[in-house]
Amino acid sequence: MEKIVGRDAEISKLKSLATSDRSEFIALFGRRRVGKTFLVNQVFKDQFDFKMTGVIEGSLKDQFTAFSDAMEDFGYDLPQPPTDWMSAFIALKNALKDVAKTEKRCIIFIDELPALDAENSNVAGAIGYFWNHWASLQGNVVLIICGSATSWMITHVIDSKGGLHDRLTEEMPIHPFTLHEVETYLNEYQFVWNRQMMLQSYMVFGGIPYYLSLLNNKESLTQNVDRLFFSKDTKMRREFRRLFNTLYKSPEKYIEIVKALGKSRQGMTREQLAKELKCSNNGHLGDKLEDLVQCDLIRKNIVREKEIKSKDAIYQLCDFFSLFYLTFVDRAEVETDYWSHHINTPEMNTWMGLAYERICMAHIPQIKRALRIDGISTLNYSWRSKTSKPAVQIDIIIERADNIVNVCEVKHSQGEYELSKEEYEKINRRRNTFINETGLRHASWLTMITTEGLAKGMYSEMIQSQVTLDDLFT
Repeated sequence: MEKIVGRDAEISKLKSLATSDRSEFIALFGRRRVGKTFLVNQVFKDQFDFKMTGVIEGSLKDQFTAFSDAMEDFGYDLPQPPTDWMSAFIALKNALKDVAKTEKRCIIFIDELPALDAENSNVAGAIGYFWNHWASLQGNVVLIICGSATSWMITHVIDSKGGLHDRLTEEMPIHPFTLHEVETYLNEYQFVWNRQMMLQSYMVFGGIPYYLSLLNNKESLTQNVDRLFFSKDTKMRREFRRLFNTLYKSPEKYIEIVKALGKSRQGMTREQLAKELKCSNNGHLGDKLEDLVQCDLIRKNIVREKEIKSKDAIYQLCDFFSLFYLTFVDRAEVETDYWSHHINTPEMNTWMGLAYERICMAHIPQIKRALRIDGISTLNYSWRSKTSKPAVQIDIIIERADNIVNVCEVKHSQGEYELSKEEYEKINRRRNTFINETGLRHASWLTMITTEGLAKGMYSEMIQSQVTLDDLFT
């Protein structure tokens, strides 16, 4: 049986909540395939007093059938099949009364909750009643709800204006694995890969546990990619569409946003996105962007001008699976063994450079630790010049409370990076343009984030601090 790897903080949190001295109402949410259900099942195993899973794309009748079947599996009498969620949860309350009277914790897990809201059946209102009028009063109930349709979870549960308003005792977003967790996972399953190969696997699959579970340790990474994406009838070619169909009831507008961002190396502001999509820059676009941020599909980078601003934030595609899919897989026809035939091509190298920049942006805590500033308060942001042409942009700037700012330059290479005079002067010009335009009075340190470090030379000595790939794996 597959065992859980990583997720130490999440496991600790769930176990702590399960042994608290009050009833707990916990909501887990995150993108499809990130391991929410597996996490809960592994932590609680056979401790559930009730567990059910909604039927994805099922009718309301299907959902009631799933509920009735779960009641039967746990040995509870159900006088008659429910026809609405209020009566269903009243029946669940009556079935659990005896358990709740004991000293043991009464653990309830409702998975894929958004699916239960088929035909707008107001399942959130029924769960709100169940929690407010019974479960919260018992003192020993642990109610766990979970769903991949993150926008539904945010709207109907976390930011609910109805019966669930401010009722959750814990919100737990489940994020993709870090590089460290990916390494732990691959080592656990006997992958004899070095960190460069693990990095490249992250560029393709991100930190998504389910995608990692499809890898074969008897194959190289290149062979795995060809098998999973470019062989005949492989299901990973259909995964992109399934991902968005699971997350959103009306996925097309979200896909348009992601595709637009997938074409932009620097990222786009809301105004630029609205122009590209030929839509209004209004609250509807803002809501969709926030939904995508909550699902870890895109990142919202605050920016600095004379002051820190979020209004003109830069949005970037940060889901590595989607970035890979849109760059290489989303084509009318792709040859078998495509990946093997394109190793070290300019297209592949450009994609790897972009992906490495975004991996670094996803590992700011590791970068701070490598710089030995993890104990210092910082602001992390991006910056885009409004005067230089073409516009200079710096994706990673770490502004520190000790009056130093790390201006970071990211470079991907297979070996040590040789910093030429021309490249150093370009980096230095960016730093100077940033300082002049923002008026920032901090000391500015050039920081190089590379894979294998800087080759020693005249200009490497001009760099104040360095971070390497190994640092990102801590």
